[in-house]
Amino acid sequence: MSISLPETFAKLPRYPLLYPHPSPIHPLPTLTKHLTPNPRSNPVISLFAKREDHSSPLACAGNKYRKLEYIVPDILTNSSPNGPGSTTGPTPTTTTLVTEGAIQSNHTVQVASVARQLGLEAIIILHKATGGGLTASTDPTAFLRTGNVQIARLLGAEVRMLEDSSTVDSDDRITPILEELRARGSVPYWIPSGASLHPLGGLGYARAAFEIAAQEEELLGEDGRFDYVFVACGSGSTVGGLIAGFKLLQKVEAPTRLDGRVVRRKVIGILTSPTKPREFHEGRVLGFARRAARLIGLDPERDVTPDDVCLDDRFVGTAYGVLDSESKHMLALMAQHEGVIVDPVYTAKVMRGVVHWLQEGELIKDWRQQHFNISSSQSRVNVLFIHTGGQTALSAYADI
Repeated sequence: MSISLPETFAKLPRYPLLYPHPSPIHPLPTLTKHLTPNPRSNPVISLFAKREDHSSPLACAGNKYRKLEYIVPDILTNSSPNGPGSTTGPTPTTTTLVTEGAIQSNHTVQVASVARQLGLEAIIILHKATGGGLTASTDPTAFLRTGNVQIARLLGAEVRMLEDSSTVDSDDRITPILEELRARGSVPYWIPSGASLHPLGGLGYARAAFEIAAQEEELLGEDGRFDYVFVACGSGSTVGGLIAGFKLLQKVEAPTRLDGRVVRRKVIGILTSPTKPREFHEGRVLGFARRAARLIGLDPERDVTPDDVCLDDRFVGTAYGVLDSESKHMLALMAQHEGVIVDPVYTAKVMRGVVHWLQEGELIKDWRQQHFNISSSQSRVNVLFIHTGGQTALSAYADI
């Protein structure tokens, strides 16, 4: 399947890390029936999953590889500053990728895998106090050495674990590590946690929006589309990139207008951490969406508005990385109804959101507000859950 991008977007450098074919989208018929037992209901709801955990041949496939595809060309040219404490201007060739995350970070594993692919070294910095996964673990020793930590080491990454302090700025923790590397002759390339703060971090999921649109036609027919796209919102650029991509799609495809309004694909970001209030994340995602929008040829202020950002903070649980009873139930529900394994940190919470929106009638209420004049006999709502990977962390959660 070829993905056709507008010229400005298509010219942006990209290094392929994914399979040459799109990550699959498949229906979730058993879960759909379980959640919507009345087949004659109006509108009819159909659930689908986009399997980003099947997107790449590299280790622990997931959403970060899409982001890294647009960052790798910059790594290879080393044209951006190399993290806190660095200077601008020409620099030698990168020798070492450096990134950070929570103990069971998916992002750090994917960066380590990309380093192997590029013939570079990798140093991943894991913060013990980020979130509550370690504190809540019934086996802290295993939590520190299994799951993604084990895989990162297997990939040859140097793993450094730091004791976080809320009084210490992140740059103050990272700068000495980067300076140490430079002092011994290495050339580090700094990738912020989740790749979201990187200037190119949103481009991968802007492109994913076009991939989803191409798959829609095959799965749903010429006039079909996914009305709702549910995805985890952690660091934020996955959601922001999708928003920017779908806004660009509205400009290049013939929009469906109902009573003079454009019917759009609505991205719903399910927040996965209670550390910051929803308003903080809304501003952050809007900024990421506008940054990506500018790079792909949109007018960021005019084309991307606060109304495009929809985040739900009701499923964050007690702390980032803590597997609460509701998320544990969702792991079992997905496994036993669809044979699909979700992860304990992100996608279990996303599916909690999907289930809530369906069972509480919120999705239908929202859909009817936008589609109030469609004939009920033709009504159908297509819901896409984006599975961003992360199952490799499961072995660290010993009480599952």
